[in-house]
Amino acid sequence: MAEETKIVMLDMDVEGISSLSVYEKHGGYAALKKVLGEMTPDEVTAEVKKSGLRGKGGAGFPAGVKWGFIPKDKGEKYLCVNADESEPGTFKDQAILEKMPHRMLEGAIIAGYAFGATHIFIYIRGEFWKEINIVQRVVDEAYEAGYLGKGILGSDYSVECTVHPGAGAYICGEETSLLESLEGRRAEPKMKPPFPAIEGLYDKPTIINNVETLATVPAIIERGADWHLSLGTEKSPGIKMFSVSGHVNKPGVYEIELGVNQLDFIETICGGVKGGRLKATIPGGSSVPVMPAANCDCPLSFEGLQDAGSMLGSAGFMVFNEHTDMVKVIEVISRFYAHESCGKCTVCREGTHWINMIINRILRGEGAMDDLVTLQDAADGMEMKSFCPLGDAAAWPVQSFLKHFRHEFIDYIEGRKKLVPKYEPVGAIGHHKLVKPAY
Repeated sequence: MAEETKIVMLDMDVEGISSLSVYEKHGGYAALKKVLGEMTPDEVTAEVKKSGLRGKGGAGFPAGVKWGFIPKDKGEKYLCVNADESEPGTFKDQAILEKMPHRMLEGAIIAGYAFGATHIFIYIRGEFWKEINIVQRVVDEAYEAGYLGKGILGSDYSVECTVHPGAGAYICGEETSLLESLEGRRAEPKMKPPFPAIEGLYDKPTIINNVETLATVPAIIERGADWHLSLGTEKSPGIKMFSVSGHVNKPGVYEIELGVNQLDFIETICGGVKGGRLKATIPGGSSVPVMPAANCDCPLSFEGLQDAGSMLGSAGFMVFNEHTDMVKVIEVISRFYAHESCGKCTVCREGTHWINMIINRILRGEGAMDDLVTLQDAADGMEMKSFCPLGDAAAWPVQSFLKHFRHEFIDYIEGRKKLVPKYEPVGAIGHHKLVKPAY
């Protein structure tokens, strides 16, 4: 039977835990004190690398390996905390920022010590005004207590910290776009290499880590790499926070060991499917392939979901019951990516808008069978062909919906379903007005 394993979320329900005094009473900053008093930077990196901690923002790249890419020479180096969290269906970082911000900050300071960061930038999604204010208060408390600034806790390590509101765009979650935004420019992705670890913010070596990734670090330092490896699976060690929404009886944020069976997770922890039988899930946020119910008997891990035809992504876990119209679901997803494409790459800029317009035409009952071929071609034409993963994020859902729910598109095309969204094309292709549909 699936059960929660709280690591990052431990003590999250304690009243006042977002304040420094309460956080310290529950063991807060003990890991940082251990690091500064007992471990060298290389030892910290080695411990995190040994733990198998993988990035929890979506890509899943090993955190310790990433830290190791930073040049060893002295000089300015930066850590950017990616708190942009713009992936539809994902809200676990927001919960950390609101309720456990000191745990994230402690992990960030430890990471900075490990590779010699001289400045930490916490880049928070522009819409998170409440969380921005909370994190700024937390940073001020940390400065006052000596956890930030010159000679932290009497050690030789010094680091400054800046809270930076984001620019309110999905693209800012991509690391090079985030850095462009931090420097005051339009958020657009850059070609790699050079990678940020070599030439990042202000052309200095930079590491970008997700909020949840950093919030996991203190527990690894306190309990050790072997403890972390004892959780999860061989290829997906540790735990993961899942943002659960949709047709479940108990939506919310849950922290579980990686490798828990997906159907068991839905039934035991999420309270079962609401309003009917399970039809499909999107397990990793809107950018990953949809999974029909027949494929959902699989482990919730990086390798388990990949083998089953989807991805863990950011663990924005969405559940759909048997009454869900999947064509309407993909219309909403495609409309989001058409709106959020930064426009730098032609295949993404044009492909996302074409896809959404064709899906709307099908929903109006004006589609043709050739439209399904065009949709497939447009998605295939975007996949792996843009500067950043937004092109993939827009393509993979379309490809998977066509694969698993093609019959629902055909029902609209052949007149068995008909509902007209309020869609008003304006001007040339790629420049049109999208109004929220009436369904």
